[in-house]
Amino acid sequence: MNGAESLIRTVAAAGVDVCFANPGTTEMHLVQALDDAGGVRPVLGLFEGVCAAAADGYARMAGRPAMTLLHLGPGMANGIANLHNANRGRTPVLSVVGDHSAAHRGRGAPLESDIEGLARPCSKWVRTSASAGSLARDGAEAVAAAGSAPGGVATLIVPADCAWSEADGPCPPIAPDPEPAVSDDAVEAAARLLRAPADRPVTLLLGWGALTEAGLRAAGRIARAAGARLQAETFPARVERGGSIAVAPRLPYFPEEATAALAQGSSVLLVGAREPIAFFGYPDLPSELVPPGMPVQTLAAPGEDATDALERLAGALDAGAGANASAPRKASPLAGAAGPPPPAPGAPLTPITVSQVIAAGQPEGAIVVDEGLTVSAFYVELSTGAPRHTYLALTGGAIGFGLPAAAGAAVACPDRPVIALQADGSGMYTAQALWTQAREGLDVTNLVCANGTYRILLEELSRAGVDDPAPGARALTSLGDPGLDWVALATSMGVPGRRATTAGELATAVSEALAEPGPHLVEMVI
Repeated sequence: MNGAESLIRTVAAAGVDVCFANPGTTEMHLVQALDDAGGVRPVLGLFEGVCAAAADGYARMAGRPAMTLLHLGPGMANGIANLHNANRGRTPVLSVVGDHSAAHRGRGAPLESDIEGLARPCSKWVRTSASAGSLARDGAEAVAAAGSAPGGVATLIVPADCAWSEADGPCPPIAPDPEPAVSDDAVEAAARLLRAPADRPVTLLLGWGALTEAGLRAAGRIARAAGARLQAETFPARVERGGSIAVAPRLPYFPEEATAALAQGSSVLLVGAREPIAFFGYPDLPSELVPPGMPVQTLAAPGEDATDALERLAGALDAGAGANASAPRKASPLAGAAGPPPPAPGAPLTPITVSQVIAAGQPEGAIVVDEGLTVSAFYVELSTGAPRHTYLALTGGAIGFGLPAAAGAAVACPDRPVIALQADGSGMYTAQALWTQAREGLDVTNLVCANGTYRILLEELSRAGVDDPAPGARALTSLGDPGLDWVALATSMGVPGRRATTAGELATAVSEALAEPGPHLVEMVI
């Protein structure tokens, strides 16, 4: 047995059962090992960014690490944007990167680079294997590191000679570190905060680990008992939504809107979330989103068992219901409101009508992967009363996540329909994911918002005081001349495509796409 086979057998025994790969010469022994060892399904991505985001989407839904196989430093560089998203979302990913053999390194080969230096900013754990004999153990430790709370990207760099040289057998799995429970003191301090008299409610800012079904039901109990407000991180990794699950509205994206939302409360209690920071710095606006002077307290830090903490806090409040001396305080709505009636069939497509049609048409159990940017805020608001579904957001801000993450989610959950709500500009970063969807026969309905612009950049220009951009600025925000043809693009990659310009056309296209197995694409002309 060579080192490559010992590695694949090791990670398979540790629960890794899929590898999203774009390999090269230095990974050929690992490619062969995927066949020889078995147990790990190889899935080809035509670009490393596709592999990284697919692993992210898979692991968010499966709850265990997915593997990527990338080619040397340049291959990893192509995947870094989506590895960054995965690491920011605390998603367990095993990123395996091939390297030159020890005898070949240091000689100036064209593809030689500092792979560890590339990996560190987007990884929680990085190691270069020193020998074929140590490769299996390194693999076991990498899988454990990726899955240990809080999760993240573990990058294992495999020199080619470590893969091809003889090795001992595989290494037994190493158990990942579980989520630690929060202390009784933290629960008691949170209960005191919620019971204290105040003129406004406490805001529970929910993040990683708190947006599970059990976590949200416990948060709903807390809100009812103490009159608290529920708020979710702006871009949560995974949220269970719909049906009777409590609603935690997302913190707005723009800083002044986020600060105004938090100002509706008297204090902030962090549950699986860090203190919120603006996405970008703006002139005359602070980086911190919590209003100055507002108390901030932590119930559960990211990586701690937030669901358990919420359940214990709900129990403490139930037990001490008579101890709350404060006046009743208005809480956020706890149940999803039924959306407005679907728009008239002839209504033109706008962010609102698109959101209404999708929310009305998505089936029970859907997985919605959202990189819709143009319509996201409207969809999230209008879909609170939709049937039960799981929602995945772009966690790290690096675009090109949606189409491949939807592919990964579909591999993880072949029995659930997947809807990719995708903007056209960001979709072009990883459009190759459509080919992978077709090759693997994945049930993904890709809904592309085609407005022909980088709309967010036009908004940012306006915020900078440029309401009428000059031709040069307009050229850098426009996707026209030539325009994109998503139907032709999808068809060329084996995905049936169609175009919708009205609400009725979109409703029909979504219904038919969801009813037929395999991937589909609808270009929504907005």
